[in-house]
Amino acid sequence: MKNNSSNNQVDKIETTIQAQADMCIGYGNGSIGIMVSGLAWLTSAIVSLQFSDRKAIWTLLIGGMFIHHLSILWYKAIGMRGTHEKGNPLANLAMEGTLFMIMCLPLAFGLSLQHSEWFFQAMLMIIGGRYLTFASIYGKRLYWFLGAVLGIAAYLLFYFKVQSFGSALTGSLIEITFGLFMLITFRRNNLKHKV
Repeated sequence: MKNNSSNNQVDKIETTIQAQADMCIGYGNGSIGIMVSGLAWLTSAIVSLQFSDRKAIWTLLIGGMFIHHLSILWYKAIGMRGTHEKGNPLANLAMEGTLFMIMCLPLAFGLSLQHSEWFFQAMLMIIGGRYLTFASIYGKRLYWFLGAVLGIAAYLLFYFKVQSFGSALTGSLIEITFGLFMLITFRRNNLKHKV
């Protein structure tokens, strides 16, 4: 009886590792999605500087709706799958994280009615929390670091009363830097496995 139980646990661990490997291969450790998100933040920062905070908020909200689709196009353009295998159980976790993030958007928007910069700081916190689940989706503990950095940045930006432009620019720099690092790491690891 104990052998069956331990065999089931080993099967579950192997299945989880295989599911994570599939997500990593399909999405390059999530690197492109992070960079596209960072570009949405950068666009929002520029809109804040050139036009208004209100338009910058809408830029980030609307831009956020296209992150997944633009990421898929980018993945395919550089020769990656941009998808996972059908039946991968971690796809549900990714969708649940996305839905939770969407459910938090009214909270961030409500804060913007008090102070526009609070929207960006709240979004950094919300997105940072979402990235924590990526540690399980991709099997990369580095996502805990990304989530923590975004959360700490949100707190410091709030504490020091940084305006919308600075808050959006901070989000963009963190995500683009981290996304580039994840892409370089993914490419380097894949080259090692092919050799």
